[in-house]
Amino acid sequence: MAKSSAVYINQHQRAAIRQLSRSWLWRSELPTWLVIFAVYGGWGSTLAGWKTLGLLPSTALLILFTSWYLSLQHELIHGHPTRWPWFNQLLGLLPLAVWYPYAIFRDSHLAHHRTHLLTLPEEDPESYYFSTQHWRRLTRCQRKLIQLRNTFFGRLLLAPALDIVHLLTGIVSAFRLRQGKSMRIWLVHGGLLVAIFVWLMRCDFPLIWYVLAVSYPALSLTKVRSFLEHRAADDPLARSAINEAAWPWRLLFLNLNYHSVHHDLPAVPWYGLRTVYLRDKAAYQQRNSGFLVRGYSEWLRRFFFTPVDVNAHPASKARE
Repeated sequence: MAKSSAVYINQHQRAAIRQLSRSWLWRSELPTWLVIFAVYGGWGSTLAGWKTLGLLPSTALLILFTSWYLSLQHELIHGHPTRWPWFNQLLGLLPLAVWYPYAIFRDSHLAHHRTHLLTLPEEDPESYYFSTQHWRRLTRCQRKLIQLRNTFFGRLLLAPALDIVHLLTGIVSAFRLRQGKSMRIWLVHGGLLVAIFVWLMRCDFPLIWYVLAVSYPALSLTKVRSFLEHRAADDPLARSAINEAAWPWRLLFLNLNYHSVHHDLPAVPWYGLRTVYLRDKAAYQQRNSGFLVRGYSEWLRRFFFTPVDVNAHPASKARE
């Protein structure tokens, strides 16, 4: 049944995507260009007029635009809006969220798209799972911290901080081991970050406030999308979720809530993911073994203080 479902999807996808890709909308990539102009225009205008808007309203807008920018960077990594990776990279190189260099995010995320290795610890760089041996080496305090991180509340509160610590460790390692490529990435990132901070100072926007009250909450907002986005499953097709979120979330995350569709068709632009999903909705839900969520509020209700079981990976346990 699963095989016939996959054949059905593939046949209909090829025909549907061929038809959609011929349309002016897809060829022009207009929706992505509009997001680019909205993100940069909104972020820059908010900073320029923050004294008129007020600190708190401006902060809320900057959090939204910065989080939206992180979704845009993901779209750029997957080859949109142009066919030239170098140009797409230029569109997403500015560190509006402070911490993440585009090139490191790009390399890590493309490695994450190796379907057969999805969720496997030490293979998938975006996996929250641990190998059995690694899990056993953790202290009781570390396990408690991870369990807190695996709650919805903890993911928003702690996960960005843990990611930042990991990034800072990467900086130290890159320069200590004289890793040329990584050193160049961090030096470029540092130079661009100085430019961002200079712009903030020219706008009289407090730097510390931006780092703590804009950047960190923006990173936390992205953790709403990625909460239980993947699970351990024998079938790689059943490892990615479908989240039928409301339209504000879909726009903010550029339809990455249809994550199973994105992993199946990573080259499809963000504005096509919902169309592709709705064309073969039942087949997709069957294909990913019913890994379906009725909006992010479902995760909030079920796991606000209850940790999801993302600890030692079941495949690692089985091998042992």
